[in-house]
Amino acid sequence: MLSTDDDLLAAAEAWRRAGRGVALATVIETWGSAPRPVGSHLVVDQDGNFLGSVSGGCVEGDVVTEAVDVIEAGTAKVLEFGVADETAWRVGLSCGGRIKVYVEKVA
Repeated sequence: MLSTDDDLLAAAEAWRRAGRGVALATVIETWGSAPRPVGSHLVVDQDGNFLGSVSGGCVEGDVVTEAVDVIEAGTAKVLEFGVADETAWRVGLSCGGRIKVYVEKVA
């Protein structure tokens, strides 16, 4: 298990050097009850393998899917999940939190 952001970034670099498409997802804003703090990372490869965490539960699954799209398109995205969004129950933030996640391709 990787325990620090340095470990995650080193893993992302190793995946890139191995020729894998890689995206980095970072929590850039939280409000209310959010499971992970600003600055938390999730590293994803083109096959949907991932390390780290930006939230947990279904949010992670949605971020992985979006990250694979970012790898293919090469265009960064900002994703928002929260209670004000009709997807709140579906993605697992029904406790009232809101998070914003920036997803970028690692070049």
